[in-house]
Amino acid sequence: MSYSDFTLDKISKIFNITIEEKNGIFPQIKPIEIDSFFLKYLQNNIPLAQAIGTEKAKSEMIIAPVLIEVRRLLNNRISLFSGVDFNVNIEQGLNGFCDFLISLSPQQLYVETPIITLVEAKNDNLKQGLAQCMAEMIAADQLNQSEGHNLKNIYGCVTNGNQWLFLQLTNNQVIVDLDEYYINQPEKIIGVLVNLISSELNS
Repeated sequence: MSYSDFTLDKISKIFNITIEEKNGIFPQIKPIEIDSFFLKYLQNNIPLAQAIGTEKAKSEMIIAPVLIEVRRLLNNRISLFSGVDFNVNIEQGLNGFCDFLISLSPQQLYVETPIITLVEAKNDNLKQGLAQCMAEMIAADQLNQSEGHNLKNIYGCVTNGNQWLFLQLTNNQVIVDLDEYYINQPEKIIGVLVNLISSELNS
């Protein structure tokens, strides 16, 4: 069993997790002004990635650039990893690869706790990625705690490049934000990520 084998039902039963869907779980977060060069870069990439239509193209041309911009806006105080082997608890099925992982440590040579955000890339159906992302968030929480980092919240995101769904793990509850975020308004997506991560950096 690995992250991709989880269902929402398994997540709830195995880890005693309550899953809720809510609108407006980040009401205080406003769009953030982003660099005009990056905006043009993204506007050029989006049609190409969507025309190619593969998960790999969307990851490389849309998702990764967005996360790199988030890192830049946070003055490179975080580390960003792509396609990493993230084996935390094999007995519980918390093993496998993560598409993208963000740590509050600026150290970039290897994954170091505390891990704050997991991003799962999906080609089409975002709901199919929710359970996988939740399992990765639970693994991050376990690893953080085992190394003495008790973050209040772990954040997750499932995206097909165009639409972005955000999740928040707090204690034994996962909240799925029902608000819709689309890549044609990258200021909102980047605003959410920058604000959520910086709130933990500054705590």
